[in-house]
Amino acid sequence: MREAEARVVPGSERLTGAVASSLFKLMAYKDEYEVARLHTHTGFLDDLKGKFDGDVRTTFHLAPPFLSRIDPVSGEPRRRPVGSWIVSVFRVLARLKPLRGTPLDPFGWSDERRMERRLIGEYQATVRELLDRLTPENLAKAATIAALPERMRGYGHVKRRNVETVKLEKARLMKQFREGGRATSAAAGAQSRAASMVTS
Repeated sequence: MREAEARVVPGSERLTGAVASSLFKLMAYKDEYEVARLHTHTGFLDDLKGKFDGDVRTTFHLAPPFLSRIDPVSGEPRRRPVGSWIVSVFRVLARLKPLRGTPLDPFGWSDERRMERRLIGEYQATVRELLDRLTPENLAKAATIAALPERMRGYGHVKRRNVETVKLEKARLMKQFREGGRATSAAAGAQSRAASMVTS
């Protein structure tokens, strides 16, 4: 990406930076393993206990996959309060992160995990198209498109809503990007025909 961008606009790294940041975000999604790691391997619980005196009791509100009921009004998974015993489960899950993306990953079959893997492939295809059509005129538009995954924030149903919103925006921007590419090609063709007429 850096080489392609440098050929089109020497010195520019706007598109390269957007692709690197967005692809990292898509590949480092917060699944059950990562959530477990964040709660047990980052000092989170020790820091929490350090802010309060006495015996600190923690309660986690979770919507575990396959076990959560859907709220009939909101259509979103209901969170359930879970006591501090879940920390032991978090520690086990954090160590099982190497299972991510393998056939032994019990969470990999959920709709959300399949969506996240699909987003990576879709983004890579988008980047290839941006590369194929990249010109000095559409570089800024390409960088805007490349940065769209940064808006896919949240977790669970919140992230799914943001993904759908971004997909609509991506479709609109890609249409503009492609039409701009056709217009540029048409203009280049006209220039070439004009030049041949002059030389003849």
